[in-house]
Amino acid sequence: MENKNQVFQFKTNINCSGCVATVKPYLDKVQGIDEWNVDTSNKDKILTVKSDGISEKQIMDTVQKAGYKIESLNN
Repeated sequence: MENKNQVFQFKTNINCSGCVATVKPYLDKVQGIDEWNVDTSNKDKILTVKSDGISEKQIMDTVQKAGYKIESLNN
């Protein structure tokens, strides 16, 4: 499967534990994510996603659906 075990990183505006709690159900229910976390102490609020098949675009769409800004750091 493509994207398996790939790690994607994104700059976001998920900046507190409340924001993480808001985005959690979106990221937890989407297929193809092995694990994810947000480093809210980093000024860029880095979201790291270990893929189990999900694409970078699908992750970005999911976070935007939750109401947050996201941009890829993988380029």
